[in-house]
Amino acid sequence: MPASSTSTALRASSEVSTPLDAAIRQTTGIPFYDQTPWAEALRNSSQSLDTLPRISKSQLRAFSPEGFLRDGLTVKSLLAEGIIEEENTSGTSGASVRVIFGRTWWAEQELRALRGNRFIATLLNELPDARRAVFTTPGCSGVSCFNRWLNLDQRRFGQSLFVNQARIPFTLGEEKLSAMAREAADWQPVFLDVDPVHGAWFALHCERNGIRLPSLRFILTSYEYTSIVHRRIMERVFGIPVINLYGSSETGHLLVEEKDVMHPIEETALLEVVETDSSGIGQLLVTTLTNPYLPLLRYEIGDYAEKTSEGYLVHGRQRDALRRADGSIATTRQVDQLFASTDGIAHYQLRQKFDGTCTLLILPERPGAELTKQRAALSTTLSQLLGQPVDVQIVDLIPPEDSGKFRLTVRDLA
Repeated sequence: MPASSTSTALRASSEVSTPLDAAIRQTTGIPFYDQTPWAEALRNSSQSLDTLPRISKSQLRAFSPEGFLRDGLTVKSLLAEGIIEEENTSGTSGASVRVIFGRTWWAEQELRALRGNRFIATLLNELPDARRAVFTTPGCSGVSCFNRWLNLDQRRFGQSLFVNQARIPFTLGEEKLSAMAREAADWQPVFLDVDPVHGAWFALHCERNGIRLPSLRFILTSYEYTSIVHRRIMERVFGIPVINLYGSSETGHLLVEEKDVMHPIEETALLEVVETDSSGIGQLLVTTLTNPYLPLLRYEIGDYAEKTSEGYLVHGRQRDALRRADGSIATTRQVDQLFASTDGIAHYQLRQKFDGTCTLLILPERPGAELTKQRAALSTTLSQLLGQPVDVQIVDLIPPEDSGKFRLTVRDLA
């Protein structure tokens, strides 16, 4: 009997089926899990995730999607039957990965996540067909992204209108931004679904021109780390809650924000924070529960997180963590918290070179603003955090990565 089948038989003998049981049952007949060391680990697994190996992004890239399909299934046959969708991740945390999921899975797991916030759940009960306007990079990969110019009708999908079609929002002229605002107003969305950088830049245009979107009830941020800077702008301009949603194309949405912390979507995945430092910050591991076409056990999603008594705090990508002078890490979240009392900033990026020297690039809300006090304050607080001087510069453009996503903190490794 294959190792995964043995494990399944052992689980079936238990009187109570746990989420871990369900996760392990997903490995039956999956080629990736029939290899060593997974086969042995699953055969001898106990009621604890920490007895199992992990899946790295490089392993997922090498084996997905075929290596995670049950024996007898192929991507070609499933696509021909119209059962699955195939996507490529954005590649922001490494090379892009091919992932597949059932045709209804993305909408189902997203709805679970949205209903994990009580305010949104109540609103969706009242307005089950709530419209959304989407502001995210057309260069990202996922079910909601475009890579060519489309007319208005082509950008309407059900209750969603995909508004922007520019990779770099800062390069958009006032005429184009005004056209986007008219489209959004005519659509009368109940909420905006935004990449935080795109959402904040659109909000600033609305503020400059006195544009109101009276139908809006909340703003949903995802796609990348939501900065205090971006959140403050959107809350100020629209006067509604900004709620963060966290996850990935590989795993679905894992956490939803409520009362300043993130709450797990337990039906979708099991979460672990491992290898924590003295502050409780560690690597986030994800075990998925609802996508039979890509069952992941202890997947290294590539982010730092912190588990508290109230919920989770996401600290940003591991690759984006900076190094302090004493050798410890400074996460994106720890850097971003220092912007809490600093206004006038539309976007920023803190870059650290291989030798440890740091430069903060600031894009002002108002073009040409010198932000003298803000620059001095940030230079001081960031230098204290990192243990070394930080040069601060005002710029008129901060470009995104090739994926179209923006990085708040960047550590150059060479």
